[in-house]
Amino acid sequence: MKGYWIGRVDVSNPDAYQNYVKANAVPFAKYGARFLVRGGAYRIAEGEARARNVVIEFPTYEAALECWDSPEYQAAKAERDGHAVADIIIIEGYEGPQPG
Repeated sequence: MKGYWIGRVDVSNPDAYQNYVKANAVPFAKYGARFLVRGGAYRIAEGEARARNVVIEFPTYEAALECWDSPEYQAAKAERDGHAVADIIIIEGYEGPQPG
């Protein structure tokens, strides 16, 4: 099964946040990440949202977990700390039956 990171982010320091964006490219490439959603227009249909929404696909759920736990990503995350507030989940994809 594929794995996904689903993130909702409020950036408080856009200039410093760019250091995180540059730094996360290395682990994302290493673990086969692909952005499916990276910002963009959205509508709040229910509940609460943050200003920025991201969905990142990985080849496997294990790769998604390994990327998060990697020293490379943790170093990139340190660049984000203090400059953004994020809610991130790592979730396994679904390939079963779909509505008919």
